[in-house]
Amino acid sequence: MGSTNSTLSKIPNVEELMQETGFTPAHIVRLYDRFEALDKEKTGHLRPQDFGAINRLAMNPIGDRIIGAFFSPGQETVDFHSFVRILAHFRPADEKRPKDPSMPEPVNSRTSKLKFAFQLYDQDKDGKISRAELLQVLRSMLEMQVTEEQLESIADRTIQEADLDKDDAISFEEFRKSLEKVNIDHKMSIRFLR
Repeated sequence: MGSTNSTLSKIPNVEELMQETGFTPAHIVRLYDRFEALDKEKTGHLRPQDFGAINRLAMNPIGDRIIGAFFSPGQETVDFHSFVRILAHFRPADEKRPKDPSMPEPVNSRTSKLKFAFQLYDQDKDGKISRAELLQVLRSMLEMQVTEEQLESIADRTIQEADLDKDDAISFEEFRKSLEKVNIDHKMSIRFLR
C-alpha cells in the first residue's frame, strides 16, 4: 500500500483522473508503471514509436490505427493523463456504478467504445466510413487470407447492410445500429484491469 501511495503522489490531479476514468488506485499505479516502462527516454511523454514495445499492438493488423487514436491531429506526444484517458475506453463497464444524468457519459460506456471503434475506420474524420476506408481495414485485417475480389464483396455487402440512408457510406448512427447485438464491452475490454 505504501508504494501505491508513493506512486500516486507523483501524479498530478490523480483523484480527478480516477474519477473521470473509473480506474482504481491499483489500476492507475499499474498504468503508471507501464507508461514509465514505455517512456524509455524518461521525458514524461510517449511518441508513436514508443508503443512498438507492446507486442500485442505491434502484431495487431490495425495496430497503427490504434496507436494513432492516442494522438490528436498534429500532436506528436501523449502525456500520462491522456494515455490513461484513452485506455479507459478499454476498461470493462461497471454495471453497478449508478448513472448520474448530471455527469458526462463514462468513457467506457457502450457509446464511447463505439465512437472509439468508429474513428479507427473513419480515417479522414468526415463522420462516415467510406467503402475505401472499410477496404483499408479489411485488407489490414485479412491480408492474404482472401482475394481482392472477396474483400470488395465483403465491403460492398457490409455497406449495403449497414447503410440505412443509402449514401454509400456508414455514419456513426448506422455503425452503432449495425452493432446493436454485439457485446462491445467484451470485445473492447482489457481483462487485466478487472
